[in-house]
Amino acid sequence: MQLSPSTQFYTWQNYRCAYTVHQHSNSQPDSIPLLLVQPIGVGLSGKFWQRFCDEWLNTGNKNIIYNPDLLGCGESDKPRVVYTSRDWANQLRYFLQNVIQKPVILVVQGASLPIGLELVQQELNLIAGLVLSVPPSWPLISKKIPAWRQKLLWNIFDSPVGSAFYRYARTPKFLSSFSTRQLFASADAVDQEWLNTLVAGAVNPDSRHAVFSFLAGFWREDYRSVMAAIQQPTLVVMGEAASSISKEGETETPDDRLAEYLACLPQSTGVKIPGRNVLPYESTTEFVQAIASPISKAIAEGLSFAYRTLY
Repeated sequence: MQLSPSTQFYTWQNYRCAYTVHQHSNSQPDSIPLLLVQPIGVGLSGKFWQRFCDEWLNTGNKNIIYNPDLLGCGESDKPRVVYTSRDWANQLRYFLQNVIQKPVILVVQGASLPIGLELVQQELNLIAGLVLSVPPSWPLISKKIPAWRQKLLWNIFDSPVGSAFYRYARTPKFLSSFSTRQLFASADAVDQEWLNTLVAGAVNPDSRHAVFSFLAGFWREDYRSVMAAIQQPTLVVMGEAASSISKEGETETPDDRLAEYLACLPQSTGVKIPGRNVLPYESTTEFVQAIASPISKAIAEGLSFAYRTLY
């Protein structure tokens, strides 16, 4: 039986940060837990992972799941600051050291990959392995954008113009249209649960600061050398219909993107499953199946994924 998760809090740099713990009544305390890293976007928070958490535990997996809200999102504090991937990684490092206090398998959604990469650099001993769900198109992760451009975009967003845009961006009409055009393979998968979650998550206008930091590109760095140095086993899960929200990645196919990541990450495995860009939500069952077996195998073998391509 799955235990009902409750929201808990910890303090980091005087900010109140939220998280939930998901576990089965017979979860194994000595198993390697999963640490989830949410995507950044209008109304998004750790709630993005709810379907995944339910499916993971309902299918008999015994790993405890830690699901934090990043600063600026969900039930965590939302200061009016520029958020960088390093800031969020620092938050998760504190969470790892002081709350979880043991090695984890990091499960990262989409363009939050830089947060995971920054965390791996900071806390090698507490990251046992990584699962990357539809990482961003290769041009976005292999090229830094100029600091002047980031600051210019932030100044535009952090203005009455940006506030007006956010009020529109959090409407069901916009969220439905954007999700259909950019995130889901099937328009039917953009259901009321998804829209209700996003609308509720964006009610507080202070949630715009994290979103605008992302849109301004403060996560855009050249991470090729960082990825090439990662020795932890890494599983890359790509949607068969994966697409890029940036013009820079428009010509890239899912196979192209997967091949780039597998070539760069020293100890990586890849798999494609049905779906587009939000696999843990749109293709929950397939996503859980895709990662459960490699994770179980890796744990049984002392966290050493079979280094072969699955697609």
